[in-house]
Amino acid sequence: MAGTDPRPSVPGPPPVPDASPVPGAPAAPAARVTVRYWAAARDAAGVREETIEADTLAALFAAVAARHGGNLPALLRRCSYLVDEQPVGRRDPAGVILRDGAVVEALPPFAGG
Repeated sequence: MAGTDPRPSVPGPPPVPDASPVPGAPAAPAARVTVRYWAAARDAAGVREETIEADTLAALFAAVAARHGGNLPALLRRCSYLVDEQPVGRRDPAGVILRDGAVVEALPPFAGG
């Protein structure tokens, strides 16, 4: 028989559900993250650590700026970061996803040796 495949038919993978947000649906809760401030960042924040709700490092920056203002936002742009003891490096803060319970450490530039 020409044009017929002798192999049995195998069903494909199930369809992937649409993950786009539903208009009017409540947003997923943000992750609760502990932020630890070191040295000049601690002085500018006025606290050693605090809990912030944010899903990305960029969202955390915005939340901290809204909460503290002053010179802290400018200082945080110069900081290095650890998320759960892992260096963030030069990654885009919007792409650094924070899990619930994560610990973010803000490390300002240090002088000296």
